[in-house]
Amino acid sequence: HFLRLERIGGRLSASLLHSHDTETRATMTMALAGDFIAAGQDASCHILRFSLQAPDSTAGRDGSTEKALRKRKGGSTAGEAETQRQGSEVMVESVHSVRTDFSPDALQKAVRFSADGSMLVTGGADGFLRLWEFPSMKKMLEFQAHAGEIEDIALGPDNKVSARWIRDSGCCPRMLEFSLRAQVVTAGRDFQCCVWQRDQLVTGLRWNENLPGVPDKAYRYLACRFGAVEDDASALRLYTVQVPHKRERRPPPCYLTKWDGKSFLPLLTRPCGTEAISCLSVSDSGTFLGLGTVTGSVAIH
Repeated sequence: HFLRLERIGGRLSASLLHSHDTETRATMTMALAGDFIAAGQDASCHILRFSLQAPDSTAGRDGSTEKALRKRKGGSTAGEAETQRQGSEVMVESVHSVRTDFSPDALQKAVRFSADGSMLVTGGADGFLRLWEFPSMKKMLEFQAHAGEIEDIALGPDNKVSARWIRDSGCCPRMLEFSLRAQVVTAGRDFQCCVWQRDQLVTGLRWNENLPGVPDKAYRYLACRFGAVEDDASALRLYTVQVPHKRERRPPPCYLTKWDGKSFLPLLTRPCGTEAISCLSVSDSGTFLGLGTVTGSVAIH
């Protein structure tokens, strides 16, 4: 769904511009770079490109627009955001599709663009981290980062890539030089959160080293994100979410940990509720953290 967000009269309004049908493929992960979308659908990464078209004054006369825009069941109540329909159109074209996971139950679970948009990083159920040149989607690097599924990937804000390709005697492209300047952080279902420089392990994170009452395998890493530090452009933070490995009738709390983004030392760990966390987002300023839960609620820290 493509929506325009506006604040009208102090109330948030979401105008549905376009619905793009992905047929039987559910989009489970997504990343944006300019007008490109990298969508994780089953075992593949689908590259889409979108453009905003001028409003069509005839839209809806034959009912086609009405059929294309699907509203959620149930009406909104006072204080909640409304979804409205608007005549503007978003055009979406499929550019490329490449398989990014090769496990028996293949599923791409994480995708990120580099800061300069020249590289795409994917991770999935087979535990392999794969780096792709974008938008050609030539594979630049792959290695097994985790024994189990990769839950999330974090790329530093200065993560830029340079690569040169040449053709060998068989006229096939071959990489001559590849440079990845900053670290990549991966959170795995194998209780590990790792910092990588290319395919070399820099360090493994230990969020509970100062919490002696928390066993190593009682929690697993679910999400990781880099964040800026307000009023200090030279500083960098990494945030991770830890969730209980097993859900109990009386679930223990989930935890949020703040790390120094350069030394990767833990700075602060705090509980963040007993609802199962499903995703993490960090504001551009680095001041606010958004946590989504499996029940559909959102908490701002």
